[in-house]
Amino acid sequence: MSMGARLAKARRNQNLTQEQLAETLGVTRQAVSRWESDTAYPETDKIIRMAALFGVSCDYLLGVGETTQPGTPPSPVTRLLWDVVGKKVLLTFYEEDSHIPCDWATLLDFDGGWANVDFFRKKKDKHDVRLIPLSSIRTVTLLSEGGEG
Repeated sequence: MSMGARLAKARRNQNLTQEQLAETLGVTRQAVSRWESDTAYPETDKIIRMAALFGVSCDYLLGVGETTQPGTPPSPVTRLLWDVVGKKVLLTFYEEDSHIPCDWATLLDFDGGWANVDFFRKKKDKHDVRLIPLSSIRTVTLLSEGGEG
């Protein structure tokens, strides 16, 4: 079941319309519709709020663990990602339009097919935390602690 289908099911179980959910979250009804049709994904804070509202876990909404058998060893990609959690990295993405302008990023955590990433822009001294699909990441380059490369 897709993330959108799980969102729609959980929303209907609470007898909420898309409009009511949108109002609760401070987004448009169209945003909720895009999430439920899997054409867009909600921000991390919205996933957390919806999980609490629906009485389900974030893992359920994201589909974490659906295809992983208990006791299965982690993939090589998972082992590599564990090594860079909390460190400065440079990310590149498969699709150019999915690039998030930043000087570096920090992988905060990941689970299933998703990563919670803190993107940092040095010029604006600004952080932007986003939940992104791991499948969108083309490369992860570990940066030295003292500089950007």
